[in-house]
Amino acid sequence: MKKHNYFKSIKSFALTALVIFLSACSSDDGIDDSSETPKPDPEPEVEVPVPESFEGPTYADNYSSMASWNARAQWNLANVHDPTVEKSGDYYYMYQTDASYGNAHDGHGHFHHRRSKDLINWEYRGSTMANVPAWVKDSLNNKRARMNPALPPIENPGIGYWAPYVKKVGNVFRMYYSIVVLDPIVGTDTSKSWTERAFIGLMETDDLGANNWVDKGMVVCSEPDGLETYTRTGGNDWSGYFKFNGIDPTMIVTPEGQHWLIYGSWHSGIAAVELDPNTGKPFKLETQADYGVTIAKRGNSRWQASEGPEIIYNPDTDYYYLFLAYDELSVAYNTRVARSKTITGPYLGINGANVTTGADCYPMLTHPYSFKNHTGWVGFSHCSVFQDPDTKQWFYASQARLPENVPGIAVSNALMMGHVREIEWTDDGWPVVAPERYAGVPSTEITEASFYGSWEHIEMNYQFKTIQKASTIFLTADKKVSGDVTGSWSYDSASKTLTVNGVKCKVNDAWDWEAATRKVTITYSGLTPGGLPVWGKKI
Repeated sequence: MKKHNYFKSIKSFALTALVIFLSACSSDDGIDDSSETPKPDPEPEVEVPVPESFEGPTYADNYSSMASWNARAQWNLANVHDPTVEKSGDYYYMYQTDASYGNAHDGHGHFHHRRSKDLINWEYRGSTMANVPAWVKDSLNNKRARMNPALPPIENPGIGYWAPYVKKVGNVFRMYYSIVVLDPIVGTDTSKSWTERAFIGLMETDDLGANNWVDKGMVVCSEPDGLETYTRTGGNDWSGYFKFNGIDPTMIVTPEGQHWLIYGSWHSGIAAVELDPNTGKPFKLETQADYGVTIAKRGNSRWQASEGPEIIYNPDTDYYYLFLAYDELSVAYNTRVARSKTITGPYLGINGANVTTGADCYPMLTHPYSFKNHTGWVGFSHCSVFQDPDTKQWFYASQARLPENVPGIAVSNALMMGHVREIEWTDDGWPVVAPERYAGVPSTEITEASFYGSWEHIEMNYQFKTIQKASTIFLTADKKVSGDVTGSWSYDSASKTLTVNGVKCKVNDAWDWEAATRKVTITYSGLTPGGLPVWGKKI
């Protein structure tokens, strides 16, 4: 379980999971998971077309040997958590939560960032905020003084710096960021009192490259609705004091020119509040209702395992898509999506269920998983969804973690690697995430014969903290599927859609990150009718 301000300090699992480094960790990213599956009768296997002179990424997934602050020039996508991505000029800029293996960021500012021209090779560029803005303590203690009964000021509040969001608005870039006060509202025992409110603030710059930000103050904060007290009956009392948790901002400008902030985590769900385009802030914050309306929640309790909203509008489908992170972040994290014709909902899942009123959200787009010969990835969510303005290709970026207790790596689950993956769209307008990380593999002509041969295939079920593992299948010229899964397949080259046992999957040229020597391959990604991912890669 996690969060509210209290439990989201377990987000400090990475921040305060104080890793005592074992010296040199194993350089082997993989594990031997090569169970033998009987092959069908041999037939000629068609090699995957390989672009001439293509050299893909070679950096290791286990970056523990270069995780320290002094090695930051080598990080690339190491030490990434809760990323947000925006393009300016030739570069994509990525900003993030203050989280790093061994707390390498500590003492070096906040909301760290990096940039890339190709989404593959990233240059680490340091922090964007030196110290907590003065308005945070002032706003916190002003609110405490107005409570009934009035509470004394907190002189040196503990602060968490989480989940920024950056977007260009007109001629400026706006960064909405999360500042979380970790102190209990009263006393020192978090089993007896909720922790203090979180704040979403705003900074602006006209040049991401210059990295000079001007703080604009508070946008919204966690605000009580009077239904619960700030005391708790014990550590298992999760009936949250605040209605919406003032963290995890995302922002969108509608086709009609309205500006909306979407935010929230656990507590009573995800909120949407309209913003003044000129200021980037709500028009007023006079009553609790001014803090927004609920657009998504998970069930009807005041402690819900969903957070990290990301919202986009796709003009090709004329839908708003709301991406959500489900469950605790260290292992079980998985990504869901719902869609709506209007910004405030209702947001519906692939099965028509109303996520705005509390239905479980499907499709599920990511889940802990592993292809063979690799540890696999867990904690795989809290995404940024963005589009290349030139090619119009959509991308998904998030952190993913190595599993717990990987031999030879101290606190392996605290290793957080940034993942950037392509998004494709199904015929009925749902996004699917690529099975492999983006590597810029050039497009080749994929024909029906390209599919003949051996594949790793994952049919993902939702299982809390369970890694979905690949099986081995064979696609043969007679359109049969054999091996660990049996059935039939077909391919539509015009739409680059492979149908495997009735599931339509989008096909891509890809980089095999798990191979002993990484290489070009092809992958497929689709959704079952119930909204569960089906992934495959040729081996």
